Amino acid sequence: MRVLLQTVLTEPVALYQELRCQFPHVRRVQGDGNCLYRALFFAHLESMVHNARALQRSAMPNTARRLFRISNKYSPFCVVVDVVERCQGEQEDRLLHLFNERTVSDGLVKYLRLLTSAHLQNHADFFSNFVEAPDLRVYCHQEVENMAMEGDHVEILALSQALDISIHIVSMDGEQEHLAHHVIPEGAEPSLHLLHRSSHYSILYPPPQN
Repeated sequence: MRVLLQTVLTEPVALYQELRCQFPHVRRVQGDGNCLYRALFFAHLESMVHNARALQRSAMPNTARRLFRISNKYSPFCVVVDVVERCQGEQEDRLLHLFNERTVSDGLVKYLRLLTSAHLQNHADFFSNFVEAPDLRVYCHQEVENMAMEGDHVEILALSQALDISIHIVSMDGEQEHLAHHVIPEGAEPSLHLLHRSSHYSILYPPPQN
C-alpha cells in the first residue's frame, strides 16, 4: 500500500520534514534481504503501467521470456509483464496483488538477481574493481544470486545499466543533517526513487506533476 510518508516516519526531526516536502508518499517493502530488488522492480513495472512508450522501449519482456521459457515453463515475471502489456494504465492494483503473491514476487526477485549477476560478469573489467571477493564470479554466486542477500551500490549500478533506467537513492542513514541524494547514472533524470534507511529500501513518490 502506498501511504503518506508522515504515517511511517513520524519522528519530529528536520531530516524527516525535508523528506516529506520532496516525497509525500512512500510504499513500504518487505524487509527480508530482498528489499532492494523488490522495491526497484515494483517501481519500475509500476512506471510502465502508466507509460506505454517506456514498455515498448524496454528489452526486459523479451529478455525474460528467453531466460525463463525453459521446458515449457512460464515464469512469474512473464505473468506480470503480460498484465502490464495488456492493461496499460488500468492494472496498478493487479500489479500490487501479484507482487503480494509470494511465488510471483520471489520469482521476480530471482530474475533480477540473475540479471544483475549476468551484467556484472559480462562487464567484469569494470565491476571487478568494486567488489571484495576472490573474484567477481565468486561474488556473484555468493552475494548476488542467493536470495536474502542485501544489495548495494554495485548491484544498483548494474541494474541501472542492464535495465537502462535511472535510479534516485535518498539516504537517511547515519547522523547526517541533510538527506543524501544519489542518482545513478549521475546527471540523469530519475525514473524511480528509493529510500535507503537503516539498511532497508522503500519506494518514494514525488508530488504529482501539474
